[in-house]
Amino acid sequence: MTLPLLPGIASGMLRGANLPGANLRYADLSGANLRYANLSYAILRGADLSGANLRYANLSYAILRGADLSYADLSYADLRYANLRGAILSDADLSDADLCGAILSDADLSDADLCGANVSITNVTVQVSS
Repeated sequence: MTLPLLPGIASGMLRGANLPGANLRYADLSGANLRYANLSYAILRGADLSGANLRYANLSYAILRGADLSYADLSYADLRYANLRGAILSDADLSDADLCGAILSDADLSDADLCGANVSITNVTVQVSS
């Protein structure tokens, strides 16, 4: 399923949406209400999800490489085995999210809330400045 670029969707029309495997590459979903949405295996590479409500969303195995998730609410989200390489997660709420097996290499997690998140066997590369 390929959807065109979407203007910033702030309405609740995507709440609980069932979009497994959807191709939402580079889509503008900033501020969208995707609470309880099923986006498992979705391709969200480079998508703008800044400020989106993804609380309780299923993003397992999703490709979120380079996606902007700054200020997004990902609390209780299922992000198992998601590819978040190079994603922007600054100021995101990841409290109680399941990140088991997720790839977080080169992701920006500055000021993100990971309280209670499951980060077991998560692939993270940490940059240390000299």
